[in-house]
Amino acid sequence: MRTRSLITNFRDLAGLLSLLTLFALLTALSMSAQAQGVSATARGGQPAGPTAAARDSELYCAGYIEHAPNYSALEIVGGEQEQERYVYSTGDFVYIRGGARQAVRVGDEFTVVRPRGQFKSKLSRKDGWLGVYTQELGRLRVVEVKDEVSVAVIANSCDTILLGDLLRHAPRRTPPVVETADEFDRFADPAGKPTGRIVAARDYREMISRDQIVYVDLGAEDNVRVGDRLTVFRPVGKGGVTRFRESEVTPGANYGFESEVFRGGQMSNQAPRVEYPPEDSIKGPIRSTAEAKARRPRLPRKNVGELIVLKVQRRTATAIITRAVQEIHTGDYVEVR
Repeated sequence: MRTRSLITNFRDLAGLLSLLTLFALLTALSMSAQAQGVSATARGGQPAGPTAAARDSELYCAGYIEHAPNYSALEIVGGEQEQERYVYSTGDFVYIRGGARQAVRVGDEFTVVRPRGQFKSKLSRKDGWLGVYTQELGRLRVVEVKDEVSVAVIANSCDTILLGDLLRHAPRRTPPVVETADEFDRFADPAGKPTGRIVAARDYREMISRDQIVYVDLGAEDNVRVGDRLTVFRPVGKGGVTRFRESEVTPGANYGFESEVFRGGQMSNQAPRVEYPPEDSIKGPIRSTAEAKARRPRLPRKNVGELIVLKVQRRTATAIITRAVQEIHTGDYVEVR
């Protein structure tokens, strides 16, 4: 009887150990999968592999700088609740100038745009105007058509929409695909392809980071196409927010603070750097940071990020930042990869 009890207890203990072993194995597998996911996202902030470069909010709200635009007569002329409001957003009903006579149909979709004026930049090497800077404010869909006006609902708004904002037909846009598995070379040499500069950013930002919209002075005339990847770079030592002196921390006059007894401080730790001191003196020609920079060879350029083109106009292109290893700002250079 006692032997049977021991056998039963041993079987129960063996079953418990098996369950504990299985639990530990499953836990280890789960942790390994999580670690692999973290490793995949560490390089670019998202899982490795091809992904869409932009969401709808970037595709349809990016804006552009268009050379010689041609706007239609379609515009927003009224709102269902205009007796108590003058700005409109997602879900609001508005009236547009254009009906059956203008071939407007139920289900038509339009982009709401707002031209801001001719744009040129001192940063660009291109002469003259680059084009008209135009904001994209949202999309609307026609729900009812009358003779000369139509009723539309705002399907999506990127900003407040006003009466008088213009409309353009909204073709379906497909985001380009970006490959995030490859490593970003921060010291890659120039590719010898067209170069330009970031001349502006959406919402007039000057400090730009990942997933934000920029405008570059490379366009169709430079053979730039939607989906092209551009490297963002700047010369070494350029692009700082503040300026500072390049002199040493202390002037070259502090040579020692030795005591009269121990004589252990002929040179202080703030003594200047000397170049080839003479044999009979501790003093000599001073070595400085500015001098070292003046006589150094050409250094590799500093690559600070990458962008991908979303829209192309004649003289410019709209792009989104897909990688940033440090802050990017207007005036940085770009080169087609």
